[in-house]
Amino acid sequence: MKRLCFIFVLILLASCKHSTVVYEASEPRFRMGDDRLWAHKNYADANWETARGFTEDKVFWVRFNMDLKERPDPQTPLGLQVYSFGAFEVYWDGVCLGHNGELAQSGKPEVPGTETTAYLVPDSLASKGRHLIALRTTQSFKKTEQRGVNVKLQDYPDLLRSSLLTTSYMNLIAGAFLIACIYYFFLYINSRRKQYPVLIFAVICFFFFALLILEYVKFYVDIPYTYFYVRLEAIGWITFLLAFLVPLYFCLQFGFKRKGWLLGLLLCVLVAIYIAKFGHYDTTAIYYSYTMWMVTVLVVIDAVVRKEKGAWVVLIGLISRVVINYFFYYDFSLFISFAIVVLCMLYLHAIRTRMIEEEHEASLLLSARLQLDLVKKNIQPHFLKNTLLSLIDWVEESPQQGVKFLHSLSNEFDIMNSIAEEALIPVRKEIELCQAHLSVMQFRKEIAYQWQEQGIVDTELVPPALFHTLLENGITHSMPIDGQIRFKLSFSLVNGYKAYVFETFALNRIKSGTRVGGNGLNYIKARLTESYGQHWEFASVATATGWQSTIKIKDAP
Repeated sequence: MKRLCFIFVLILLASCKHSTVVYEASEPRFRMGDDRLWAHKNYADANWETARGFTEDKVFWVRFNMDLKERPDPQTPLGLQVYSFGAFEVYWDGVCLGHNGELAQSGKPEVPGTETTAYLVPDSLASKGRHLIALRTTQSFKKTEQRGVNVKLQDYPDLLRSSLLTTSYMNLIAGAFLIACIYYFFLYINSRRKQYPVLIFAVICFFFFALLILEYVKFYVDIPYTYFYVRLEAIGWITFLLAFLVPLYFCLQFGFKRKGWLLGLLLCVLVAIYIAKFGHYDTTAIYYSYTMWMVTVLVVIDAVVRKEKGAWVVLIGLISRVVINYFFYYDFSLFISFAIVVLCMLYLHAIRTRMIEEEHEASLLLSARLQLDLVKKNIQPHFLKNTLLSLIDWVEESPQQGVKFLHSLSNEFDIMNSIAEEALIPVRKEIELCQAHLSVMQFRKEIAYQWQEQGIVDTELVPPALFHTLLENGITHSMPIDGQIRFKLSFSLVNGYKAYVFETFALNRIKSGTRVGGNGLNYIKARLTESYGQHWEFASVATATGWQSTIKIKDAP
């Protein structure tokens, strides 16, 4: 971030430097035809047209009367910059300074020139006073395009250096955002939990990189005027996408409630701007950026009111654009403002990363506590005491059955020990744990317990002791019917959810008071939260045949 700020300072300093050449140029005058005498400054052009008109494939001339008033450093060469469509030759007081493209001649098509070119004015012709700039030109392509012709005087080294310096600074910024794009894209595709704001931020960084490259590619790639508007059209569409994606990002990042309505309205406004200002590329881009800024400010103000983390910093960054627009012209203010917005996004990502780290540490503590709870469930003194007393009775009365009892108890502890440190286990392993527990409790309570299952997919994963806890509740709070209690576990896929239904077929014990759920239900909810976040539902209700608990897990949370 410090490096980007340093680059911004350099850009601002470079933009503050003005040409020391003082001059005054007349409005251009046009004339159809081709006469080399029109290049001389003594030729009278009072009867020439002030509008070009449609020239088709014919040669026409453009003249500027230039009054060079001041050159503080005569030792520095003078430069002339020309902005014009077509192919042309440039004359200064009748002396040809150079050409741009090749004019259309009889039997020879025009070779298009670039829209902006720079020429060195000889020192012998760069004296203070009145001068004449003439362009001999053709515009065989885009014949209906009446783009203006302009000229600019500046010290020649500054004329060349300013574009190179600005381009180098902007390329540094573009490179920084390209790296950010690649980093956050890899971060998204390699994350277990797909966070769409991360992907959107990567896309925004890429579009911002592309916008910078397209804006300044004209300084180091010759673009014929026939493709001049292709670049501007691409810049306009990228700005359109950024104007939509930036508010979308902040809506998701700050949890804006009515984002559907807001983004729909934003899209309609952007389309209306495109239609109303079609062909006015700079104006369209300005309106896009203003619309984006206003919508983003609205979202951030809402976040400030709701006291979202980082909202104040983002709001200050957005308000700083007003100051930037006041002091700098559109190109610099647009890119600096975009850069500030992206830096605000980076700040929000830093906050989000810290929150994820805190959540991870909390989940580790929760996981350790749940592991301890799982162990405590089977080594609690009450359970061990009653189980051992029952084991003593069976050993005394029937040693053979006592041995089976002991094996069942050992098997349950073995399974419990193997899953104690796991966050998710195969559902078949969980069923084995339940069946082992039923074998133990059948010896203890001398009740016939039956286990049934339907639609179970053995490869599905569930938190450990999930159904074991429901089974314990069913044993504790139910009374047998005809000496038996039946349990049934069913699995199905319903509307994108994995649904487990655990049913207890027995008589429900009468409650001694209002009960909203004990440690067993709290354990189940904690385990579901640990593994699935908020992507689950749990319901447990009494039925005419006993009790039913339903767990729904959203598919691929």
